[in-house]
Amino acid sequence: MTSKLSRRSLLQVTTAAVGVAGLLACVRAAPPIPTSSLFDVKRFGAKGDGRTLDSPAVNAAIAAAAAAGGGTVYFPPGRYLSASIRLKSNITLYLEAGAVIEAVDASVARYDLPEPNEAGGNYQDYGHSHWQNSLIWGIGLDNVAIVGGGLIHGKGLISGHDKYTGNYTDKPDQPGEGDKAIALRECRNVTLRDFSILHGGHFGILATGCSNMLIDHLTIDTNRDGMDIDACNNVRVTHCSLNTPWDDAICLKASYGLGRIQHCENITISDCMVSGNFDEGSLLDGTFKRSAPEYRSGRYGRIKLGTESNGDFKNITITN
Repeated sequence: MTSKLSRRSLLQVTTAAVGVAGLLACVRAAPPIPTSSLFDVKRFGAKGDGRTLDSPAVNAAIAAAAAAGGGTVYFPPGRYLSASIRLKSNITLYLEAGAVIEAVDASVARYDLPEPNEAGGNYQDYGHSHWQNSLIWGIGLDNVAIVGGGLIHGKGLISGHDKYTGNYTDKPDQPGEGDKAIALRECRNVTLRDFSILHGGHFGILATGCSNMLIDHLTIDTNRDGMDIDACNNVRVTHCSLNTPWDDAICLKASYGLGRIQHCENITISDCMVSGNFDEGSLLDGTFKRSAPEYRSGRYGRIKLGTESNGDFKNITITN
């Protein structure tokens, strides 16, 4: 370990790993985390120097933690250049304050190719129908978390949208491009807490068919959708701040991306700030800059339900 986690940080890691169901019990009596369950990415070769491609080392740390039965993959302060990071079950990514995971351009390193999706890929745009072509992705996982005060910067991700013309590009221009910051499909017991996303590509967060999910105290300042919650159940979104001047902030869907009709149900969104009036990045840096009106969009939703949906919406609560 190059640095020690604070007592509060250890509590956050523990609660994230347990998941939504055990959150309250964990807060009341958080057990200590043994040092052996912490996997510092620098011990696996990551440099965090803003010059070295660190995703191979990060994936090696995740694989080692998974082989040990689970653990916390720890990012000390630094700038970690990365292509696809592959989550596994029982893994927490902990981004220390000052740690930045920065998506590289596909010319530097190729992202994982989008998986085939013949059953569900014909009824919504390409970005909603694939998950592997992302900066951080997981499919069919249990007990996963991304927590901590760091930043995910999708600098090299494509958005599929020209903000000046309004035109959409349905598919990547070339194989190996990444278009989402975080993509999760059919994952259970998920916690996303305390970090920030800048310039997240097509989606800052795309969660499809996920259950028991807590999204708490995130700041998302991005060039397209902040978060899409698609065909999910038992999801809480709390105390998040989003600025998405060129697309939707929080979007609930029940698409056919899974190749079947699945409802979006038992969703609570509370105590969030959603905006589309500020230039990308100016929520995170606190300047709240407004560009010329002709370059701001009033067409998109702050909280929106229904586009490209086949299933129902049940028990949706939006407050404050």
